Amino acid sequence: MSQPIPFAAGRPGGSGRNDLGEVMQLVARGDKDAFSVLYDALAPMVFGIVLKVVRDRAQSEEVAQEVMIDLWRQAARYRSDAGSVATWASMIAHRRAVDRVRSAQASAHREQAQAAREHTTAFDEVAERVETRLDSEQVRRCLKGLTEVQRQAVTLAYYQGLTYREVAEALQTPLPTIKTRMRDGLIRLRDCMGVTT
Repeated sequence: MSQPIPFAAGRPGGSGRNDLGEVMQLVARGDKDAFSVLYDALAPMVFGIVLKVVRDRAQSEEVAQEVMIDLWRQAARYRSDAGSVATWASMIAHRRAVDRVRSAQASAHREQAQAAREHTTAFDEVAERVETRLDSEQVRRCLKGLTEVQRQAVTLAYYQGLTYREVAEALQTPLPTIKTRMRDGLIRLRDCMGVTT
């Protein structure tokens, strides 16, 4: 391996910009020592740009590392006529930082939406249970408003599933009488429950 390339010291071209451009050419050819020089020269600036956008130190460190890896991988795409290496690195750093922020925001929105769906589902289940319990309590209250024979007939038919004939046999009452009691009992229940037809 060759000796590390000293940045802006004793390199042809005079200025730091030219030296960094030359370093980038070496990086494009896979020179790891050149990349080390590039890294030392640009990493603090890249991190600063990213931190201003992301505003979280740990995430900014991650993004800055990703940017430096991009510089290594994309070194051959750098064109000196389009601007300095620092400008090119700044553009990549800013783009990566914005992408991270957008990704974090999208993730937060997804989590909020999921939490809202879970909350709504839980609320709907609780509301349904409460409504069922209230309906059951109202039915019990309304059943208490029936006469004893009406309540017996309705209870046997609707809660035990007996037919009119089976209710008549269980209560030892003529079938037409049972039908009348059930009809009257159901009308009273409907009125008590506030059901409109």
